Amino acid sequence: MTFEPGPIAPIRKEDRWTLVFVRDLRHPRPKVWTALTDPAHLDAWSPFRTDRDLGTTGPATLTMVDGAYEVDTPAVVEKADPPALLEYRWGDDLLRWELAEVDGGTRLTLRHTVQAEDQLPKVAAGWHICLDVADRLLAGNPVPVIRGAEAKKYGWQDLADAYAARLDLEEDA
Repeated sequence: MTFEPGPIAPIRKEDRWTLVFVRDLRHPRPKVWTALTDPAHLDAWSPFRTDRDLGTTGPATLTMVDGAYEVDTPAVVEKADPPALLEYRWGDDLLRWELAEVDGGTRLTLRHTVQAEDQLPKVAAGWHICLDVADRLLAGNPVPVIRGAEAKKYGWQDLADAYAARLDLEEDA
């Protein structure tokens, strides 16, 4: 498979442990919303599988996948306002996906609150690769899902280092 991640995306820390990751996509909000909520779409690009559509509030199970290794994690969709806002707790993390219309496409803003600041560059690198894969999927040029340790074959460490530098954190993955 030929895949190289795109350039690093605009990011910032909103507070000590919240990563704000912004990505402009060439696709309309309803299409991006489906990619964020539909189980079949999520399985094609995200780090997890889900047991249900995430487009409605309530409990869910997100299964983290790394090769043959899978871990079920409880999740709760707290806000679902299609196609503009999706917010859920995933284990101890909080993810807030905001979708705004821009120039015929979508500005996706992800606020991902983690449990420790040193996770931020790793999370940014992971979402970077996942969203590159999602963008290709939405454009009709899919590549196989890249998640877990496999991401290291596709520039994950370089991305983590670059995001650590941008966030002024040391990365020692």
